[in-house]
Amino acid sequence: MKKLLIFAALSTVLVTGCKEETSTTDPTPQPVVQEAVSGEVSGVWKKGSTYKITGHLQVPAGKTLTIEEGVTVLMNDSTVKPEIVVRGNLYSLGTTQNPVKITVPDAWKIAKNEFGALWGGIVAAPTCAEFVMQNTVLEYGGAVTTETSPSVKGGLYKAAAGERIPAIYYSNVNGQFVVTNSIVRNFYEDGFYLEGGKVIVANNKFYTTGIANGDAINIKSGVVADVAFNLIYSPNTNGLKLSNSGDRTPQAYVIGYNNTILNAGWRRPTTKGGSIWLEKTVRADLYNNLLVNDRFGIKRDKGAPEDNRSKVSNNMYYAFTQEAVNQFQPSTEILAGSNDIISKTAGDNDPKFVNYPLNTALTNATFNQAWDFNVQAGSPTLGKGTTSFTRNYANGLTINGVTYKSPEPTTTIGAFGTK
Repeated sequence: MKKLLIFAALSTVLVTGCKEETSTTDPTPQPVVQEAVSGEVSGVWKKGSTYKITGHLQVPAGKTLTIEEGVTVLMNDSTVKPEIVVRGNLYSLGTTQNPVKITVPDAWKIAKNEFGALWGGIVAAPTCAEFVMQNTVLEYGGAVTTETSPSVKGGLYKAAAGERIPAIYYSNVNGQFVVTNSIVRNFYEDGFYLEGGKVIVANNKFYTTGIANGDAINIKSGVVADVAFNLIYSPNTNGLKLSNSGDRTPQAYVIGYNNTILNAGWRRPTTKGGSIWLEKTVRADLYNNLLVNDRFGIKRDKGAPEDNRSKVSNNMYYAFTQEAVNQFQPSTEILAGSNDIISKTAGDNDPKFVNYPLNTALTNATFNQAWDFNVQAGSPTLGKGTTSFTRNYANGLTINGVTYKSPEPTTTIGAFGTK
């Protein structure tokens, strides 16, 4: 009996020992809170973590920073107003359920800071070969540069003090730039300012941007782009500013399709633009865009109009004021495309949004999250678009082993169909 008890005790010890020896630690990295981040950064910022930024950041040439889903990048110094300079590659890889957020402390998000300027922006140097941002929120930036700003000292963007920084600046004519399913809001200046690259900008939202000037998407020479299915609400000036300025190779060529642009241009004190602006021999193909309550229709620079290969068709216009209707009628400055649907009277061509008051003040820039820009059955947008064109990147751009394709067009005019 004594031997049996001893054997039982030893068995218990051995079983317990085996459990301890074979137990494993969960290999999934746990979220962290990283304090006082500044200077050079690269590697992987782990899923769900928070990085508190207290100085300018730089991704060095030849290095990569990958930001995983659910990461919060907290711009936490209102004196420095950090910039993110990207000389290497940047991949911000949020998901629908867990977006990446590049933001400021909640306490700073008060009414007087509606247009941000509480940090700089993301400034990508010509050495940035690959830039991907998906399911990412960029908000409350656009600070004015100073003599000590990295972008100024590095000769990037406009390389001068006193310039407001866009949410994203990209400048590599040989690079690849993809931003999808993301939000740019509460920015003092342009959303995107692009001076180079193979570009896909699709399924994004831009709102509450540009306090004194600024376009949602500003494209220059060196860019070949597909810009599609974006919602652009009340940019200070244009939803899309498309230009071949800078005379870089290749010539700017933008296929812009199935975008919804509302209330553009009314907050700018001058009459420069308001929906889509074409200048300096840009080549632009514009299809299926829904232009609602914008200050002007598709407007050209008469002194340097668009490339004569440009194509415009199947766009639709609506306005609730006769002033706005009059200003999108075809003229020497306002383009009319084939099969465009252009109302003559205020209130014609109601797009029948699920939830958006069409008489919202034209100068309003405050976005209501309850608004729904899907359309109801019977909307005149349904079935009036065209799919008879070829996108630049129907076959996709391959970046870091992933192929990103520009979305297929639909026969619904605008970014959203029925639910």
